[in-house]
Amino acid sequence: MSFQLNDEQRAIREMVREFGENEIRPVAREHDEERKYPHDLIEEAAKYDLVAPNIPEEYGGPGMDTLSSVVVTEELWRADPGIGSAIGSRGFGTTMIQQFGDDWMKEEWLPKVASGDAATCSCISEPAHGSDVAGIETRAEEADGGYVLDGTKMWITNGTVADVAVVMAKTTPGERHRGITAFLVPTDLEGFETTPIKNKLGIRASDLAEVVLDDVYVPEENVIGAVDQGFYQLMAFFADGRVSVAAQAVGVAQAAVDAAVEYANEREQGGQKIAEYQAISHKLAEMATDVEAARSLTYRAATHVESGDDQTAAKFASMAKLFASERAVDVADEGIQVHGGAGFVTDHPAERFYRDARITKIYEGTSEIQKNIVADQIL
Repeated sequence: MSFQLNDEQRAIREMVREFGENEIRPVAREHDEERKYPHDLIEEAAKYDLVAPNIPEEYGGPGMDTLSSVVVTEELWRADPGIGSAIGSRGFGTTMIQQFGDDWMKEEWLPKVASGDAATCSCISEPAHGSDVAGIETRAEEADGGYVLDGTKMWITNGTVADVAVVMAKTTPGERHRGITAFLVPTDLEGFETTPIKNKLGIRASDLAEVVLDDVYVPEENVIGAVDQGFYQLMAFFADGRVSVAAQAVGVAQAAVDAAVEYANEREQGGQKIAEYQAISHKLAEMATDVEAARSLTYRAATHVESGDDQTAAKFASMAKLFASERAVDVADEGIQVHGGAGFVTDHPAERFYRDARITKIYEGTSEIQKNIVADQIL
């Protein structure tokens, strides 16, 4: 099957690539080393509709389809994974709001996110519960026409910069996945406390935090969807998130290939450019082939997500996420090998791409979880 981009999608790719080359790459190393969140770049990215490309036009977004959004993510990560993550994650949780939220939630928050004026976060993982979403321990108890939330969330992207959070909490303890509810929680409420996590291996320009909910009260109207249906609502768009991570992996892998090719055509050894040695040229050929295979599978998964065939989309999204993330780490590792000793220091971006690629095998479901999902689909 062929997954050629149409004219509009090719134009989107060129636009994002130009933005990445002109605005992101020149400051990528600085943001990585200083662990600096790119507020100014986010404002610029919002002007080009890159902050939340999936938000519908009626709420101020560009309303891109899944494949177009994948192209945006891929090119942002090709420019720099850390900054690309910061830009691309500004709308974490908005899909839940779009699909299951009340009209007032969409009207209040989606335009702000699309314009770059606000950020969202999705509070799911906990210190003892990552892959096991059904086992979360955060509680939501009914009180005075609303709910009081108590618990701790861990590894929350945008935790310290978000203006509103989508929080998953247990409303019926003991029921595992049948007792989880999604809540819309403004982050300025009393009891919503965040602690930044700064000691990350990679994507250091993006924000990560621990979130503590200490008797946070939200009114009943802040329930997203239906009580005790949060887990099922979450599962409805897990495929979207996994395809997005696959696109991230393709982007960073392509960046690693680009850097390795550039270095191989500049570095001389034994009186010739190292690209002229078969050992290096074959390595580059294998790297490029891995990236193209990952890209093709990711685009295919995106088309299945867009089609609305949930079962097929889930399978291909997990396949794409598994394959692209594993290949991204391998390609980035080989990129360092092409650079030799120069790839082991920060003078070149090869080491940064290796560090940044590693996260794609972990979040939105580890590689092991993806294998479980694919196995369940084919056995």
